[in-house]
Amino acid sequence: MQTFTAVFIAALLLTTFTQLWLATRHIRHIRAYRSTVPQDFVSQIDLAAHQKAADYTCAKTLLDYPSTLIHVALLLMLTLGGGLNALANFWANWFTESIPHGMALIFSTVLLLSLAEIPFSYYRTFVIEQQFGFNKMTPLMFFTDLIKQYSLGLLLGTPLLFCILWLMEKMGDHWWLYAWLAWITFNLFLLAIYPTWIAPLFNKFSPLEDAALRTRIEQLLHKCGFKSSGLFVMDGSRRSSHGNAYFTGFGKTKRIVFFDTLLSRLEATEVEAVLAHELGHFKRHHVIKRIIWSFIVSLAFLWLLGYLMQQPWFYQGLGVSVTSASSTAMALLLFFLIMPVFTFLLHPLSSLYSRKHEFEADEYAAQNASAADLIRALVKLYQDNAATLTPDPIHSAFYDSHPPAAIRIAQLKKLISI
Repeated sequence: MQTFTAVFIAALLLTTFTQLWLATRHIRHIRAYRSTVPQDFVSQIDLAAHQKAADYTCAKTLLDYPSTLIHVALLLMLTLGGGLNALANFWANWFTESIPHGMALIFSTVLLLSLAEIPFSYYRTFVIEQQFGFNKMTPLMFFTDLIKQYSLGLLLGTPLLFCILWLMEKMGDHWWLYAWLAWITFNLFLLAIYPTWIAPLFNKFSPLEDAALRTRIEQLLHKCGFKSSGLFVMDGSRRSSHGNAYFTGFGKTKRIVFFDTLLSRLEATEVEAVLAHELGHFKRHHVIKRIIWSFIVSLAFLWLLGYLMQQPWFYQGLGVSVTSASSTAMALLLFFLIMPVFTFLLHPLSSLYSRKHEFEADEYAAQNASAADLIRALVKLYQDNAATLTPDPIHSAFYDSHPPAAIRIAQLKKLISI
């Protein structure tokens, strides 16, 4: 057995075991606290709502078991099982040029992995979400969305992939730097067109019509020195009863978007507090920081790929033949297939960074709106979205981009008393 093969298998076993162990811990912890509402929430959330959140979270987490195992099986089938070799040989009968051949190889692999995910997504939507009263989608809408997503991915991904493969082949040893610049340009382009060209393909966006709420929001925006291209309401209720609000775009394309489900549930002061939290992300430069950080990480990954694609053991250790290894597309595909296996244990660092930003945004909201209103809004959202109040601490540390409910509410209460 190749040394790198052993390293890959060991990393895959460790990652898979950790994922399943975390899921098991999470379910056990939630079930252990299912019968009692946490003391800080007793006056706001009844036992039935608490138990619904517990059961909903457990149902979603249970789906992680088959999903994880299927993903591992596919990864092994594609690499050590010879699947990528077979695909490369198949497309060699159709394409003799390296770039078209590489694009066919990558797109067919991505399609295979996407098709394997569809049953889980369907079950999640029409069994779990349906069972707990959240789903509003029809099967027709579900598959229409899939067709739109795949079509959009093909439309946008084809020129990007062609550009990356061309740079890998034509720009010498420093191709990774040029590819990185192309990647940055592509992402900034997506950020610019998403609000006006992509998002409307899936949802309807209407100007906020509530005059009193609009006035209140505009006053908050003026107070915070924030300029937006518009306030919009999204018809999220067409697909789900979950509620949310978000910013999208940058520069002159910035939009503030409220789910219609959120506006129907919260009072005006609570909406203002939620918006103040989202404004906090912009005023504390969280969006820019995350974009810069993602660009730095992508540069490091591309540099690493530039090194690995020159190493025969990288291909041989993953079961790829020498013939297939001559393809730059194969190197790119292998790298992004296995990288999550080796980076999974770093996930808590990303989650910690995100939760730090959430605390900072909450602090900004408390300074520019009302911490008490934000608490009331969050509790309503926890209840309406059936978010568990008792997550397993270790599972939360790995996965949660937001602080656990009890910790977040406690921190907001401290801000009220200051």
